[in-house]
Amino acid sequence: MHRITVIGGGFAGLTAAVTAAEAGAKVTLYEAHHTLGGRARTAEGPYRTNEGPHALYNGGPHWAWLRRRDLIGPLALLPPLEGTRLRFRYRDALRRVPPPAMLKLLRRRVGPAPVGTDFLTWATGVAGEEAARVAAHYCAVALFHHDPGALSAAFVQERLRRAAKLPPEAHYPRGGWSALIDRMAARAWNLGVRVETRSRVDALPTGAPVVVATSLDAARQLLGDATLTWPSGRTVLLDLAVRTRRGDAFAVSDLDAPGWIERFTAQDRTLAPAGEQLLQGQIPIGPDEPRALGTARAERLLDLGFPGWRERVTWRREAVAQGRTGAVDPPGTTWRDRPAVDRGDGVYLAGDQVAAPGLLSEVSFNSALTAVSLALGRHELDLKHA
Repeated sequence: MHRITVIGGGFAGLTAAVTAAEAGAKVTLYEAHHTLGGRARTAEGPYRTNEGPHALYNGGPHWAWLRRRDLIGPLALLPPLEGTRLRFRYRDALRRVPPPAMLKLLRRRVGPAPVGTDFLTWATGVAGEEAARVAAHYCAVALFHHDPGALSAAFVQERLRRAAKLPPEAHYPRGGWSALIDRMAARAWNLGVRVETRSRVDALPTGAPVVVATSLDAARQLLGDATLTWPSGRTVLLDLAVRTRRGDAFAVSDLDAPGWIERFTAQDRTLAPAGEQLLQGQIPIGPDEPRALGTARAERLLDLGFPGWRERVTWRREAVAQGRTGAVDPPGTTWRDRPAVDRGDGVYLAGDQVAAPGLLSEVSFNSALTAVSLALGRHELDLKHA
């Protein structure tokens, strides 16, 4: 029987542990925190927040994997599209629809975007500079980056198509992402995975393959490998509870700059006490920009989409997420150029900044499956689409 050690109990680590155990391996999972989940944890208490806005996209392979194992669970369904009150900030005014020129970039006859050109340059040639900037800003919902237009056109265009797809790919586990994590953890335990929480690993164990399913920063320190770097975003995360008021937007997408505010209780009333609404926002900021700038932009979105919100606030929290929002690919690079999953000597990486395809959490999932397939030498576990 194969033995595998998994370091990290977030989405990637649990995916690796479940996959390895299903293949017959004896798995031990170590998690430094007292609970599992990583960035997929949902806060306890009256306001059940995730670490920034979270959604589960149904267009990736992890959706089918989770569904086959009955792990998705109850979903908080959005109302019909015309009733969601999705709004757009454009030229500092609230609008019901984005500029028509932006839609040119979503037409089927628009060919694949190039890897080696930045998105703003390529999209300007297709639809004009104004539409290109608007589309780049809209993509921040799936990028968490302050300048999407400067990234690889192929990378951004894929996310634009998926984020703007109708019907929407985004789905929400009822009760927050911790409900999904709890189901994954239960499956791991039922498969015999040994789970050790409050167990920080400071040195790689020997004698068995190891899947390091931590942040890239933590993996760099653990492996002592300075090459484990890749660009990510820097984002102001805002959590806000307000008293309920008719007419509040479901979400406000900032088309004047990257940013997104969403009312998560619009689809899941369990996330806040009765009579209150839970808003979560992400406002990307540059490497040298102060948090106050992101906060001010978030408050402008709130002014537009949630009138009178200041007088209705019952709870507020904000933080800066640095390098915790997934990989972004500069021009001339693809996911294959990120830190490789196979680090040699039986050590494998999994997470959202390593060499695996996908959108947001799909990278964690795909890298976890790849890591386990390599560790076990089981080619049937390899990703068919990679």
